[in-house]
Amino acid sequence: MSDGTAITGPDGLLRCPWGLSTEDYVAYHDEEWGRPVHGDDALFERLCLEAFQSGLSWITILRRREGFRKAFAGFRIAEVARFTEADRDRLLADEGIIRNRAKIDATLANAKVLVEWAPGELDRLIWSYAPDPANRPTPATIKDVPAVTDESTALSKALKKRGLRFIGPTTAYALMQACGLVDDHIEGCVARDAGR
Repeated sequence: MSDGTAITGPDGLLRCPWGLSTEDYVAYHDEEWGRPVHGDDALFERLCLEAFQSGLSWITILRRREGFRKAFAGFRIAEVARFTEADRDRLLADEGIIRNRAKIDATLANAKVLVEWAPGELDRLIWSYAPDPANRPTPATIKDVPAVTDESTALSKALKKRGLRFIGPTTAYALMQACGLVDDHIEGCVARDAGR
């Protein structure tokens, strides 16, 4: 059993323990998580997926990501904002996604809010909450990685104030981790600092 420090994978490389917990996680851990993500549609996708993950394991979402992309028009904000009641009913019946009414409704409502924003506004707002990396020590173990920070709490409040739903401080921090606003790969991990 891991003590929370980086562990050696079958390829001899050290990784965060969760990054080796299933085969699905290896590529996500090595190539995506913690790498900077920009662009309103790309950030909308991550925002939606993190909201859908709330109360579930990330592997559940990761394994259905292509289903989500298909169901939600590639998470193109302008297209999702035009979804109708018929689209909502279709989503509620789609076995390729998580059929949670509140999360689907939040995704559709958020798209309707975001389509009114200026191009790049979501990107600028989210990234304005990225903490200075110099003030963040490298986590030695997974126990040193927080679930919520002052920045994620502030980001959550800012997004809610602008009309977005289903984005609490924990979801906001998961978004920050996934999109590279913070680098929470632990000490010794092969992916640490890779996206910077």
